[in-house]
Amino acid sequence: MAGRTFAIGDIHGDVVALQTVLMRLPPLDDQDTIVFLGDYIDRGPRSKEVIEVVREVHRIAPAKVVTLRGNHEDGWLRVLDGGWPEFVVPAGNGCLAALRSFSGLPYHEGDLPTEREFESLTTGAFFPPDVVEWMRGLSYYYEDEHAIYVHAGLVEVADPSVVGGGPQSARFAHPSKSANPTMNLWVRTMRFFLGYRGKLVVVGHTSTDNLPPELSSFTPEDPLDMWVGESVIATDTGCGKGGFLTCLELPARVTYESR
Repeated sequence: MAGRTFAIGDIHGDVVALQTVLMRLPPLDDQDTIVFLGDYIDRGPRSKEVIEVVREVHRIAPAKVVTLRGNHEDGWLRVLDGGWPEFVVPAGNGCLAALRSFSGLPYHEGDLPTEREFESLTTGAFFPPDVVEWMRGLSYYYEDEHAIYVHAGLVEVADPSVVGGGPQSARFAHPSKSANPTMNLWVRTMRFFLGYRGKLVVVGHTSTDNLPPELSSFTPEDPLDMWVGESVIATDTGCGKGGFLTCLELPARVTYESR
């Protein structure tokens, strides 16, 4: 079937999971599209290699390749453009893992940065210039006949005609109408997952184990699996942080996993 779209969720430095999923995809042609939903780096130990693979996919597959910006790429760009210690200091963000990867050094969970590494973390100076340029060129969203693809979600906007305030009253802006496109990389509200109605939106960012499994029409018995709501599909199944990588094929809604 031509005209398929393969949406790949958050990778977070797990190059083995990425390679596994890519090998499990069916043969592609030039009518197909691969959409990476962002968050290629941090947490997992091989951020550098993940970016290398993602940047080379177009050379080994005839499909169109779309690379979206995730909040982790956006976070590092903020660091590079003036510093953001609140992003790089928390161990849970996994920034030290990215630094070690680009420095050619091993990383183990629980490692603490040396004084020199901490200084490098606060500036992002370890990123090669071509990688920084690549991150700056990542798209904020993509849309085709199947869905809207964006890293985190759509931003809720005020609708004076709505009275009440329950999830069903929520209104959400198309990414092209977003007053601040970076908000589509960071937003995380249950109102979006439960209240948005419209064209299908495929996202990453929010780990599926944080979404109500009983409201998913896809393997609700497995809260770690992909989450499928009425108009939203969430694909962040914990890759790079103890989970696995998920790829969704549209319009068939077939999944490919690294586990």
